Amino acid sequence: MDNLFLLILTPIIGAIFLSFVCEHTLAKRGALVLSLITLGLTIPFICQFNPEGDFNYEQSYPWITAFGVNFHIGVDGISLPLLVLTNFLVPLIVLTTFKKAFKGNFYALMFFMQSGLMLVFSAMDAFTFYVGWEVALIPIYFICALWGDGDRIRVNLKFFIYTFFGSLLMLVAILYLHQQVATNDFEWHSFVSLDLEASTQRWIFWAFFIAFAIKIPIFPFHTWQPSTYTHAPAAGTMLLAGIMLKMGVYGLMRWLLPVVPEAVAIYGQLAMILCVFAVVYASIIAIQQQDSKRLIAYSSIAHVGLISAGVFTWNVTGMSGAMIQMINHGVSVVGLFFVLDIIQDRTGSRDLRELGGIAKKAPRLAIVFLIIIMGAIGLPLTNGFIGEFLLLKGIYEYSVWFAVFGGLTLILGAVYMLRLYQKTMLGTTSERTAHFVDISGVELYTLIIISAVIIYLGIFPNSLLHISSASVSVLATFLGR
Repeated sequence: MDNLFLLILTPIIGAIFLSFVCEHTLAKRGALVLSLITLGLTIPFICQFNPEGDFNYEQSYPWITAFGVNFHIGVDGISLPLLVLTNFLVPLIVLTTFKKAFKGNFYALMFFMQSGLMLVFSAMDAFTFYVGWEVALIPIYFICALWGDGDRIRVNLKFFIYTFFGSLLMLVAILYLHQQVATNDFEWHSFVSLDLEASTQRWIFWAFFIAFAIKIPIFPFHTWQPSTYTHAPAAGTMLLAGIMLKMGVYGLMRWLLPVVPEAVAIYGQLAMILCVFAVVYASIIAIQQQDSKRLIAYSSIAHVGLISAGVFTWNVTGMSGAMIQMINHGVSVVGLFFVLDIIQDRTGSRDLRELGGIAKKAPRLAIVFLIIIMGAIGLPLTNGFIGEFLLLKGIYEYSVWFAVFGGLTLILGAVYMLRLYQKTMLGTTSERTAHFVDISGVELYTLIIISAVIIYLGIFPNSLLHISSASVSVLATFLGR
């Protein structure tokens, strides 16, 4: 069955059901079953996909006919990997909550967000895309605000203001583009066919870019991220870092580059400077962090800075690297945050100065954590290697100097990731880690799945690259590259 509308609708049905479940065990088991159903429904889309650069599984229904709005959805080689990533990670994130006491309303919000994310990754109508963008934002705000810790209300208000401001700018640009379309619609094909003046493209570029840069986030629009990641519940952080930030990178590739190519040619180098600067800046700050969760938050800024730089190379190599690295980052960062959540649950601390020696007490955790760390660093035969290689090769084709500074991620990333491993797993045990209990059951199975995917994608990267290569080549032609 390859009905895309049904795939998007399934989590909403699950969310409605879970909203009425108050018993913890029933809620988490129901959420797992429903998330696995959605994942199962995704498999036919992978098996029957035609990776020749065209859109597959298109469906279009009249929605708001007076304004030319259609519920038009479809997937190509750029959107399908992100659709699969979303539906693969949600069951894993549900599994990470099995030792928590969440009721059905928590999982309901997660599933509403999942539908919004899938709508973003499949929308071929700009109004539909915007609806999905907002649908994905609202549930994660409540997840972080209601189940977070510390100063979560103030932190999440900042997050909401940032993202809502970006959404407003994007909406203004979408409405303006709609006014220029002779057929009075919001279709992606209509937007990319517009022949806009250079001055118009420039302000539309900034409206779209700021909206997407906030979501990613790209320096200097990143200031909401470290605190939000730190104070959100672990599952919320995984949703934000593993899937939600990919909305911004996807937005660059689907809407910004093909709609305003002349403006991208003008401002692309400035965007590249911001992206590469973020790699170095965030890496240096990550090295200095004592809060392990905050360290991964800054490392995420560095990783997505390099991914975004790959997009702005506007060559096939860089954009292919961005595609595969979005998937790799999503898998690895969920594993990292889950390990840190396990450590915090057992020790009551995220402070690296209070940890150490866990490998002696928990060898299974130490092994899977090392695999995830190696993937995040980009060690050969792990998922991060081919992604970083393609990104840096694409950036090198764009500019040698950008590649030099972007390449610092290989050194700085190894420093902060190995420091994280050393401070938690190695050395002598502390008072907090002296009685650390090794992982087993659901925790072990979840981390084994993540580790297996990291190794599989490292050995067989073409399983992803062949899906996206044709669509990336089509995208590159919009500027004649």
